[in-house]
Amino acid sequence: MDVSRKRFIETMASGSALLLFTSCGGGSDYNSGAPAPAPAPANSCRPATISDNHPAPHALVIARSDLDSMTAITYDIQGSADHSHSVTFSAVQLAQLKAGMTVAVSSTVTLSHDHTVSVTCV
Repeated sequence: MDVSRKRFIETMASGSALLLFTSCGGGSDYNSGAPAPAPAPANSCRPATISDNHPAPHALVIARSDLDSMTAITYDIQGSADHSHSVTFSAVQLAQLKAGMTVAVSSTVTLSHDHTVSVTCV
């Protein structure tokens, strides 16, 4: 028996079934079968590692030219996810990236969760 999306939602809303989604789940090692993200452009840092990423993943690539910034830079990491988060790297953190260090920052909270984003530029 096929159940339409509308009927599924009506059933969920009627109280005959209850599902609570408290986080994105999937974990960083989740393999959804989705294609891998495109490689980072040659003039950028390697793609970030994002904790507890989704089957439709968030993504961040930092342009190497950003590493010379004297002010903080905020990036949107929505990628192909259905919602957005932001991460901010201070001027000091950008300089650390330029020096080849790994920097980890926390994203903003959206839909009751956040992500830790780690980046290395070599």
